[in-house]
Amino acid sequence: MAVRKIVTVPDPVLRKKAKRVTSFDKSLKKLIADMTETVHEASGAGLAAPQVGVSQRVIVLCINEKDKNTEIAIVNPEVVKRKGERICKEGCLSIPGYIGEIKRAEEVKVKGYDADGKEIKIKGQGLLGQALEHEIDHLNGVLYVDHLESQEKLTRLEPEPEDHEQGLS
Repeated sequence: MAVRKIVTVPDPVLRKKAKRVTSFDKSLKKLIADMTETVHEASGAGLAAPQVGVSQRVIVLCINEKDKNTEIAIVNPEVVKRKGERICKEGCLSIPGYIGEIKRAEEVKVKGYDADGKEIKIKGQGLLGQALEHEIDHLNGVLYVDHLESQEKLTRLEPEPEDHEQGLS
């Protein structure tokens, strides 16, 4: 396993539709392991393969919500059903320093495959549902900022003062 570099805008790989995975082999398992380690290192909720420069339809999710940990990799995921609508705040490892307010479904149903090629289905609400939609968007070249109703819904996060970063208050 290795931590991979997360690509950021305006890298063109983030705007391309990722290719379907056709071979469930050792290289796929290594990609998934590397992506999982990378998302943990970055303290993210999820990561799509294009975010590490690989144009393949693979996502990993590492969600800690309501005393429940969900860690899953989905190959060739697709949303098969959306239900409801909610406003949520969202950021992205590929657009560091910003957070936006966008609309997402209250619940999504997704189908895809695990690392061995076995079909899986997952239903997500709350942060899990949001992360599923966000990462699948990445596979289609869509970024969360594309869902903003207006630029006023995008907020720059203030960097912490230098003294605070060094543990001084």
